[in-house]
Amino acid sequence: MARLARLYIPGLPQLITQRGNNRNPLFLDETDYQQFLAWLRDALKECDVALHAYVLMPNHVHLLVTAADAQGASRLMQRLGRRYVRWFNDRHRRTGTLWEGRYRSTVVDPAQWLLPAYRYVELNPVRAGLVPDAAYWVWSSARAHLGHESDPYLTDHAMFWALGNTPFDRQAAYRKSVEAGLSALELEAIRFAAHRGWMLGDPPDEPGDPAPTRRARPLPKGRPRKAVTAD
Repeated sequence: MARLARLYIPGLPQLITQRGNNRNPLFLDETDYQQFLAWLRDALKECDVALHAYVLMPNHVHLLVTAADAQGASRLMQRLGRRYVRWFNDRHRRTGTLWEGRYRSTVVDPAQWLLPAYRYVELNPVRAGLVPDAAYWVWSSARAHLGHESDPYLTDHAMFWALGNTPFDRQAAYRKSVEAGLSALELEAIRFAAHRGWMLGDPPDEPGDPAPTRRARPLPKGRPRKAVTAD
């Protein structure tokens, strides 16, 4: 079966996941994390992509971004991948692939799913049992969103800004949502969409809304019903 083309809807965020081959580590020490972030920040500028949230886990990466055009996210991941893999292999005296195939992505309906996507990304280290609080994991955007440090490379989405009129208000409101976590249904929906490449939420359907580059939702299961005609 042919794989689906990547889904893109102008102006809407994308949740990107890239895993290590066979779940092997992508980062072996602090220097690896720092170098990946440095090249990520360069690639964001080069590809005209806004970064809303991120987490670097030992064997995978999540990025929540909005690209200026349909190829922006692909260019970002290609440039980042080429630079980092070559450098990682040279530094650690290894050969071969580092990634588990191509990255996965899903378009996010911001009205319903943008803030859950923020929490999904930044709570990864907590779900994995690496830290008791998202703010303790230094390789993510959580510390910036919770008010522990600034990150000039982040461009927060309008839905995050709507949490409050001041940075303190937004950080306090976001902290409450992080403490509440994600429901089992939210986790299941995000993981399903991210793995399959379908849209997380509802695609725009008003006249004049930007059109998706392909079908955004799976077709109903089963054969289509036959039309009923009068005798």
